[in-house]
Amino acid sequence: MSAVRTDTERFSLNQATIKRADLAATIDHAVAAGVGAVGLWRDRVAEAGLSEAAARLADSGLRFSSLCRGGFVTDPGTADDQWKENLRALDETAALAEAGAPGSAPVLVLVLGGLPPGDRDLAAARERVRAALRRLAPEARARGVRLGVEPMHPMFCADRAVVSTLGQALDLVADLDPETVGVVVDTYHVWWDPQVLPMIARAGAEGRIVSYQVCDWLTPIPEGALLGRGLPGEGHVDFASLTRAVEATGYRGDVEIEVFHQRVWDAPFADVVRDCVRAFGEVISPHLTPPAGRA
Repeated sequence: MSAVRTDTERFSLNQATIKRADLAATIDHAVAAGVGAVGLWRDRVAEAGLSEAAARLADSGLRFSSLCRGGFVTDPGTADDQWKENLRALDETAALAEAGAPGSAPVLVLVLGGLPPGDRDLAAARERVRAALRRLAPEARARGVRLGVEPMHPMFCADRAVVSTLGQALDLVADLDPETVGVVVDTYHVWWDPQVLPMIARAGAEGRIVSYQVCDWLTPIPEGALLGRGLPGEGHVDFASLTRAVEATGYRGDVEIEVFHQRVWDAPFADVVRDCVRAFGEVISPHLTPPAGRA
């Protein structure tokens, strides 16, 4: 049996995995574990203050892999406020990417939004997404930020994201510059799709993959559904095929572990990060391309 690779250079700890940790604690635990990067959330950045967050990130030597989240562009009733919020999110992403170590990715993850209250017109909601992306793209490009459209599992279509598959997401952004607008491949949301492997290949060919996020699909699905994520290897997702497919596109960016589960959130932070490092080494690393000069 071949030895498990334990390198963590491409592992990015998404802040949501240790949800109760503030930004300082998240960075400290990532550094202590030898993690290469962190993916941050806007609420925790706001708690620290953007300047303080950027300073802590710069001092840590960690890369910045993404900021969650912008988006929520489907409700005409909140469009003006959300436009301003997305501009702030773009500014935050640019500042954090500049503060991160070399190799940081200026990626703003977009959760697009579900159906507005009382609305059943999915087609119209998706067209509002298309229009919003066209409007946001020049603002992102001016700041050197890449927008990451995240398709989400169909069970979240009504309340979180009206785009459910990579194919839909790629069609949605097809007329936008791939250097500015791409897609997020999140295993939790796409593992079930019969077309996921050819769509990953298409995303790579079009230069669209801006982030690769990994977590597992657990059953039974908990009440509320959102908290049914597990560490890689705990559930049903075929990480070997998905990771190899993403690597085959030439993607060499960070790989975020992003887990929403009450059991994980209630555990000591150091234990969670340790378990993430182990899961990354056992389940993800064997399918990544070794760094140059290493077998």
